[in-house]
Amino acid sequence: MTIKEAQEAVDRWIKEYGVRYFSELTNMAVLTEEVGELARVIARKYGDQSFKEGEKDNLGEEMADVLWVLLCLANQTGVDLTTELEKSIEKKTQRDALRHIHNKKLLA
Repeated sequence: MTIKEAQEAVDRWIKEYGVRYFSELTNMAVLTEEVGELARVIARKYGDQSFKEGEKDNLGEEMADVLWVLLCLANQTGVDLTTELEKSIEKKTQRDALRHIHNKKLLA
């Protein structure tokens, strides 16, 4: 599935099952909540915390939840994420072409 196809799939789902998009402000709050849930799993899986009883290692599910809400926000604000990601990659390539290669911290 391409990013464009993902945006279209989310839009179809919203129109068929979701009644309508939540407001942009609500979706921003939901995105923040989902990022927090992702952070919790990463802290437990890769950090110093351990999973509490009943918690599960659902890293992929939490990443997908973040992506879902981001796709919603893109759709409702008219952002083509394929185009924007391509522009972001180009910007980072131009700006950081040698930066990381010469970063002694990364070579350790």
